[in-house]
Amino acid sequence: MGKTIETSGIGKKFGTTTALEDISFSVNESEVFGFIGPDGAGKTTLFRIITTLLLPDTGEISVLGKNCRTEYKALRKEIGYMPGRFSLYHDLSVEENLNFYATIFGTTVSENYDLISDIYSHIEPFRKRPAGKLSGGMKQKLALSCALIHKPGLLVLDEPTTGVDAVSRSEFWDMLGKLKQHNITILVSTPYMDEAMRCDRVALIQNGRLLAIDSPAKIRAGFSRKLFSIKASGKYRLITALRSFPLTITSFPFGESVHVTFKDDIVPTGLNEHLINNGISDVTINETKAGIEDRFLELMETAGR
Repeated sequence: MGKTIETSGIGKKFGTTTALEDISFSVNESEVFGFIGPDGAGKTTLFRIITTLLLPDTGEISVLGKNCRTEYKALRKEIGYMPGRFSLYHDLSVEENLNFYATIFGTTVSENYDLISDIYSHIEPFRKRPAGKLSGGMKQKLALSCALIHKPGLLVLDEPTTGVDAVSRSEFWDMLGKLKQHNITILVSTPYMDEAMRCDRVALIQNGRLLAIDSPAKIRAGFSRKLFSIKASGKYRLITALRSFPLTITSFPFGESVHVTFKDDIVPTGLNEHLINNGISDVTINETKAGIEDRFLELMETAGR
């Protein structure tokens, strides 16, 4: 299997701030490869380097067999980029935006319509509407259509579903799945763990450094301890009490519960008494499987040490 992206030792600084440090990874052809990390982790900087909008200070990067430093003009014709912020022309209509981007890349909407038909069909009834007056989900579909209209070999999506409702997010990822049949490689960043599970592989990134790269299932399986889900009314008070318990290793809020690890991987004797002494009596404790977020937090803690 060929490589769409190959990087080695990529580094980037802005003044005295290190945005990326020693980034090395590869992405296979037709792979959906996800990046997961908090704001400021370096995802957008890396994506801008991959799309030739920034040059790295150190390291080498090849995209679609081309050198990003020396062959950037040719490479830009083969990449579709959807930035995190909606960047199409608000005053142009849906179809005017799409025609404009097709013209820029020397193609027509009709030539590649089969590639975007599943996506564009959702918004085609509103083709005369100004793009700025579309809903969040419709803007997302229009932006994706414009990024695909020239049939790129690589599609780069920077948190494309942030601020979009759950139904639209699910529809969007269903559409991405269908693109694999067109041999398009997809590089995507996302803050949503359910979306990360739909990637072939994911990379966890923090403070400009890669913590792990593997399939979502293997990332989760790498969690090193038994994990317990604890519920009680007054979650903040519960977290405070758990963190003050001497046998607690980690304690993080997850939805309605708190995910906790303990020394010796068992619920310690004396925990219930400690919680009751802190005014917490309605406690439910169950062992649970670690998710990607749990593994990410564990790797962050390890890196911090």
